[in-house]
Amino acid sequence: MDPHAPHETAGKPADGWLDPAPYLRGVAWLDAEGRPVRADPDDAMRLPWDTGERAALPIGTRIEFTAHGTSAVELRYRARVPKAGAELHDLAHTFALWQGDRCVCETTEEPREEGLVRLQLPDGEGPFTIHPPEAQAPHIVALRAVDGALAPAPRGARWLVHGDSITEGWWSTRPAHAWPAVAGRALGLDTVNLGYAGGGRGELPTAEQLARLRADVITLAFGTNCWSRVPFSATLMHENTLAFLRLVRQGHPTTPLLLVSPLLCPEAETTPNALGATLGELRSAMESATRELIAAGDRFLRLLPGQALLGAEHLADGLHPTDEGHARFGAAVARALAPYAPKPPREESRGLGDVRQPDRP
Repeated sequence: MDPHAPHETAGKPADGWLDPAPYLRGVAWLDAEGRPVRADPDDAMRLPWDTGERAALPIGTRIEFTAHGTSAVELRYRARVPKAGAELHDLAHTFALWQGDRCVCETTEEPREEGLVRLQLPDGEGPFTIHPPEAQAPHIVALRAVDGALAPAPRGARWLVHGDSITEGWWSTRPAHAWPAVAGRALGLDTVNLGYAGGGRGELPTAEQLARLRADVITLAFGTNCWSRVPFSATLMHENTLAFLRLVRQGHPTTPLLLVSPLLCPEAETTPNALGATLGELRSAMESATRELIAAGDRFLRLLPGQALLGAEHLADGLHPTDEGHARFGAAVARALAPYAPKPPREESRGLGDVRQPDRP
């Protein structure tokens, strides 16, 4: 079959092709073309340009389904492939099929603007998850079963995760290895990844966008870029954290909300930034603001101090976690969220271990 043939979706199957919308998970907003985006397209002008650029990438979106008498699943997709000679033009498209906490198989295709990929399924009904590539903004436009039938997998509780490049998953070798994916699998959550590389600087319009999104659980894990990329003083960090949390609370007054202060960054811990604040001081200011709101009566707000969660050996470049670091970080967040998750955590989940006994780096 010609992978470049026109697609017929939107609830009108042709030759078995199905609209992907009921199968998509990790979706916050759709743009005018129906593509998943990670910032409100009607509120884009208030966001920094770098946040808007990262928000156009479908980080964390995935296909989740059950299979009934099905030997394989096929996906049609479109991607924004750069022009020949441009950076990332030759980056291949790798699609990964997961069942629970196990990668069943991967299929890699040459970059193309429109393509078709087939993933063989193991025995059993699943549920299964397909993690598409995240670079070149691939957009799934249709899927179908090879033999048998597909059905959308049950949706988990919706977990909004906001942060910076660490939340976006930098230095993890696969999308499924990023810490939000690790924790989401462990707790059976529908993880919506709102991490913006270079961003996550406590932008208040982002807080207002989070307040407008439906959420069952929320995690905020930003702050490192407030040391260098846009320097904050400790006083500014304290007040901005208060403002950010209060704005999120306007839309989610009783939603379980976990704030994770910045992870260890050896270079920045005791080095003053342009406003004289070290990362250690910014972290303390963020934690102090969070404790202040908890003491003022926010019974659904929790703090997870980040400095001791990983050691320097878990950082690939002195800042971003390795796969092991992402697994450990995801485990720590899962433990912190476990009392508020709608169903018990999967204790056998990779990297999670015993959720009652945190690993110490």
